[in-house]
Amino acid sequence: MPCLRLDARAEAWPIHGRFTIARGAKTQADVVVVSLEHGMGRGECVPYGHYGETLEGVLAEIEAARAGIEDGCSREQLQTLMGPGAARNAVDCAMWDLQAKRTGVRAWERAGLNAVTAQVTAYTLSLDEPQAMAAAAHANAQRPLLKLKIGGADDLERVAAVRAAAPHAALIVDANEALSFEDFRRLAPELAVLGVKLIEQPLKVGEDVDLEGFESPVPLCADESVHTRAELAACARRYSAINIKLDKTGGLTEALALKAEAEALGLQIMAGCMVATSLSMAPAMLVAQGAAYVDLDGPLLLERDREPGMTYDGSTVRPPAPALWG
Repeated sequence: MPCLRLDARAEAWPIHGRFTIARGAKTQADVVVVSLEHGMGRGECVPYGHYGETLEGVLAEIEAARAGIEDGCSREQLQTLMGPGAARNAVDCAMWDLQAKRTGVRAWERAGLNAVTAQVTAYTLSLDEPQAMAAAAHANAQRPLLKLKIGGADDLERVAAVRAAAPHAALIVDANEALSFEDFRRLAPELAVLGVKLIEQPLKVGEDVDLEGFESPVPLCADESVHTRAELAACARRYSAINIKLDKTGGLTEALALKAEAEALGLQIMAGCMVATSLSMAPAMLVAQGAAYVDLDGPLLLERDREPGMTYDGSTVRPPAPALWG
């Protein structure tokens, strides 16, 4: 008889409008939810096609690990039972949640944090024509931090339009690997003039070796180039910050280890997310503590969130209640 009951299911959550980046657009967030012990412990992940993941593949990966999980493997054992990625993330976060519910010790306490405090998150503007992005920026001009998706011939016009529409907001620009090195070299000084604080993943994975030795006028942040500690040394030679997403690391366990090693190398941290519900954001709040940048706006981009969810007051997101996670 298994000592632990595991269930996994796919869910779809409509996005408000469309979410568009350089690689394409989508109108719903497809997630997988893992529950342990009839929902006592829960975790959520987002299969990401760019990394070769599908809903069916993630569910199959979880099913393949079912015996070990239901036999009571530890979070540490899970790191070898499953590889990094979305599937392990959902299981790992469900294990953290289950342990918190069973012991009454909050996940953040078990992670060695003194407290979990509210954070100011970036708000993402989808890739669009400059005029449309300016309108979106104007509607969100009161937010302190905006993140712009770019990846086309009119990128400078896009950023300039957003800057004019939201003159007081700090700006992050995210290219999602869409630029060539020559385009990046041309664009970066102009982005510095426009007051951009950070450029995220300008070049394709592998091609970003060209960043070694290049003195960018705007600090650079790795996203697609860093998943786990395995890529960290190379990223430290090319970037000054890394975006830690639990769906890339394969859960909170590896995310916290990655954060600690990155900080030891002098890298800044961005706590990031896929477009997903509050169940994905809740464990990422532990990574967000002390991070230079927080990008946990997933639920703000949805038509609706799960209940109970995270509490957002404008761009300020508060720690999760135990009923949600951890």
